[in-house]
Amino acid sequence: MSAIRRTGDGRGRLGSRLSGLAVAVGCVLFLGGFAWAAVVYRPYTVPTGSMTPTVNAGDRVLAQRVDGGEVRRGDVVVFTDKAWGDMPMVKRVVGTGGDRIVCCDKGRLTVNGKRVEEPYLQADNSVSMTAFTAAVPEGSLFLLGDDRQVSQDSRVHLEEAGQGSVPRSAVQARVDAVAWPLDGMIGRPQSFAALPGGISSEGPLKLQLGAAAAGVLLILGGAVYGPVAARSARSKAKRNK
Repeated sequence: MSAIRRTGDGRGRLGSRLSGLAVAVGCVLFLGGFAWAAVVYRPYTVPTGSMTPTVNAGDRVLAQRVDGGEVRRGDVVVFTDKAWGDMPMVKRVVGTGGDRIVCCDKGRLTVNGKRVEEPYLQADNSVSMTAFTAAVPEGSLFLLGDDRQVSQDSRVHLEEAGQGSVPRSAVQARVDAVAWPLDGMIGRPQSFAALPGGISSEGPLKLQLGAAAAGVLLILGGAVYGPVAARSARSKAKRNK
């Protein structure tokens, strides 16, 4: 009987150790995921409705801190430029250095002669009110809002140096998700993928959230497993007496 009791006690101790390990690993994943996200991402409040329907005025977004050199066509970026009011603004990149942007071919932009489909635009809001042509200088970005009817974007600055473009150095971050209201990830539009340079890869936000979620599950599972394993071991020991 003493041997049986020791076996039961051993199982209880093993359960306790596994429980503690699960909680410890869970804490590392949970805190590590959030700490990683805090280093990589920065929250912004969208100031206007110029990016509707992708993001709306007052939405809280998570934007990955990136160098302007990493930005590709189709990205939604946060930038600051004195010519645009010297305050953080959110727009979509439709052209990069060396591109020729023309509007409009049957209601769509053309980039270097290639017609670009823009599925993120509302059906009744896909055509610029005024035709234009712009040559994007090297090291610069041409930016438009998704609500072409109301957005004050590169089209407003066409007569200025750079034909409405802003330097890549003006970019502070690339928007990956709408955090509030909870509206999920902002994808990379495949319509720009065939152009030179392609589109940017997704940021690590999904991995970070996955790590945090796995941490929560391990913490809860470890917290439950320890008492359950100990109780099971005691019950088995009593039955074997």
